Amino acid sequence: MRTALVTGSAGFIGYFTCKRLLKAGFRVIGLDAMTDYYDVTLKERRHAMLLQGPNFTAVNARIEEPDMLKNLMRDEQIDVVIHLAAQAGVRYSIEDPKSYVQANLLGAYELLEAARAHKPDHLLMASTSSVYGANTKMPYKETDKVDTQMSFYAATKKANEAMAHSYAHLYDIPTTMFRFFTVYGPWGRPDMAPIRFAKAIYAGDAIDVYNHGKMKRDFTYVEDLTEGILRLIDAVPVRPETEGDIEDGDSLSAVAPFRQVNIGNAEPVPLMEFIAAMEAAIGVEAKKNFMDIQPGDVPATWADISLLKRLTGFAPSTDVQTGAQKFVEWYKKYYKQG
Repeated sequence: MRTALVTGSAGFIGYFTCKRLLKAGFRVIGLDAMTDYYDVTLKERRHAMLLQGPNFTAVNARIEEPDMLKNLMRDEQIDVVIHLAAQAGVRYSIEDPKSYVQANLLGAYELLEAARAHKPDHLLMASTSSVYGANTKMPYKETDKVDTQMSFYAATKKANEAMAHSYAHLYDIPTTMFRFFTVYGPWGRPDMAPIRFAKAIYAGDAIDVYNHGKMKRDFTYVEDLTEGILRLIDAVPVRPETEGDIEDGDSLSAVAPFRQVNIGNAEPVPLMEFIAAMEAAIGVEAKKNFMDIQPGDVPATWADISLLKRLTGFAPSTDVQTGAQKFVEWYKKYYKQG
């Protein structure tokens, strides 16, 4: 039985990742600080469900705590690390950038030092589609230049990629950064659009529609995302002997066992189409408050997932109508609506 360490295990993506790993036969060590960025009860409920199985262990600690991760990886003999813990959110990074320095930069440093001391078979770290920033060429490819981040959140994630590459090069740590594209589904964060939309629609309030609805997002259903993560575990990058060993379209570094991989639905869906899917699932037309685009936001995202398919044989495929229906079914049960 392989042992996986998942940081941010009580988070939205962390919960589904742990659930999928347990199903695949892993022993899972779930690390989470249970911070109050949003309702801690939601995090506690997620961990409680994971703890119903015998192969899940919960650890409550902050990733930026000096040497905590190093000691944990030594004691638990970790085979695979999936690093999801972070201060999330584009908009909140404008309000409280220091929290992103602590969790996203110092936390990543502590993780990389732990991986240096107790090298896992594979280190997988969460990045984000936000690193593509002001890029206008679509779909986004992992080999595109990414130097124009438009939020401090995105900047910290770009920094994580650079930090991880340097450790992969210096200490031969096999590392994959996966770039998420607008993940949604049951058990999501309350600050994310689906819960904000559902809450407003059920209350009869108007939903805020940014950029006057002229937005497109590569909406990715959470269970598709976690399936992609699971399959990437065994797609371990190997340092190439020469640049000629790197296939066209592969983001594999020429000097390190390191690559970036997009995980998205490969379909830019207009925001108004996603809202229509939510309205259909709830059975109520939303009142709409059309607003200007928010600072740090980009008008569109679109993932090229050819590398993911080449490495794993998997491609996310859940359409927004199906995903919205599953989300609303959960929302009604959890928040006792409808």
